[in-house]
Amino acid sequence: MTSTGIEIGELTWRAVARDLRRLVEQSEVIDSPSELQTYGYDASFYTQLNPHAPDLVVIAGSEKDVAAVIGYAYERGIPVTPRGAASGQTAAAVALQGGIVLSLNAMNRILELDVPNMQVFCEPGVIHAQLNSYLAPHNLIFPPDPGSTQMATVGGMASTNAHGMRAVKYGGTSAWVLGLRVVLPNGQIIETGSVGSRAKQSSAGLELTKLFVGAEGTLGVFTRLRLKLMPIPRAKAIVIGLFDILENAGLAVQAVFQQGITPSAIEILDERCIRAVNIYKPGIGLPEAEAMLLFEVDGNPAGVNADAELISKTIRPRARKVDWSADPERIQRLWEGRAVVGAAIGALRPGSNRAYCGEDICVPVARIPETLRAIQEISQRHDITIATYGHIGGGNLHPGHLIDARNPDEVERVLRVADEIHELALRVGGTTTGEHGVGYVRAMYMAREHGPALETMRAIKAALDPKGIMNPGKVLGTSNELPLLIQSGEEGLCPITQPSP
Repeated sequence: MTSTGIEIGELTWRAVARDLRRLVEQSEVIDSPSELQTYGYDASFYTQLNPHAPDLVVIAGSEKDVAAVIGYAYERGIPVTPRGAASGQTAAAVALQGGIVLSLNAMNRILELDVPNMQVFCEPGVIHAQLNSYLAPHNLIFPPDPGSTQMATVGGMASTNAHGMRAVKYGGTSAWVLGLRVVLPNGQIIETGSVGSRAKQSSAGLELTKLFVGAEGTLGVFTRLRLKLMPIPRAKAIVIGLFDILENAGLAVQAVFQQGITPSAIEILDERCIRAVNIYKPGIGLPEAEAMLLFEVDGNPAGVNADAELISKTIRPRARKVDWSADPERIQRLWEGRAVVGAAIGALRPGSNRAYCGEDICVPVARIPETLRAIQEISQRHDITIATYGHIGGGNLHPGHLIDARNPDEVERVLRVADEIHELALRVGGTTTGEHGVGYVRAMYMAREHGPALETMRAIKAALDPKGIMNPGKVLGTSNELPLLIQSGEEGLCPITQPSP
């Protein structure tokens, strides 16, 4: 049964697959059970424990086919789940209620580069790193910079409004999307950002582009993005600060901002992250400390050097050691250490799993010091190893939890940890997600985050998708669409799942 209550048996799904194969011209329809299983996962802990295979998959090859599939599904009330690289960590790209997964990763063409107007037109499946490699010879860059640059698609980045390491200066993905072509839930294609526009700004009408960016496929499917670009900065430098007291790292970030400096990136690695990187890639050789901060500054050479000197001077009273460099090789090596930390964390406990849950909170900069310490207290209280890193300049922290997923007790404890971390973020005036999105696993917190505004979001969803076929149960999910809950503390809730066989 689909989320809309329509009974579709095995023979009927065969008929649907047959219909879709006749309907599409440049796409592939998958209905083999063994192949469908691979689409039951994303990078979330939830789907690691509870994979959900769709009833059908369509690997889209053109906008026309996307519109045809969605229009067909709308007429019959069949749920459609858009999917990119499946590197998301919230079960947003998995068909938890069955239906069709619409995979967009094969729509990966860069359609046009407009150098004079500094914008590029591309399909949603273009990989972030590949886009910037294509732009580099033209001295242009698409600034949003997720840690998963080698796998993240620009469509997925827009879908979740990804931020990443350089958002502290350049903002999230929404700031760099000028327009979209979107297939609405009824199959209609619209263009946002003014039809045929090449302007870099507009005040004409409602900002529909920003409405769709961050909606996680609940309002429609992107088939083309018009992205704003900028020149590659002429110079960069990096400042390294080592701290023996975790809270001092947070205070140092505040002090830098108070000096009137906006670094292009400010990243934190706690003691466990540093140790993990050194185990995983000993050649990087990060110095040990309770916390390390990396400040990147960019711009013209004289300004970069001046900012690096001032940052060094500003953080020195709180740091054990401060150093800075404009040497490209050293900068690259330090950023490599930051880039591998997500994968490296598992080295702290051989044979463990990283549980991607409660992994993306964002808190006010002024509350960073207490938040960092509170995460470690949660770790100790539940006896779950947590290594924290993230984009501290914007308050976006990524706690990484290590468990043995075969142990039901550890599974339950880590879910309680995730819930307490989400509750911590809300308590200090933050959000349960800074860039990874809501998906399914954080939908239960949305009423508390948004209050009556959530009903306004649901009204928009109902207006655009009255049959509720687009990524149902995600982001704006109602109480009957949430995971099985267990009590955690006095009021907290967290999803409890059982390991798959």
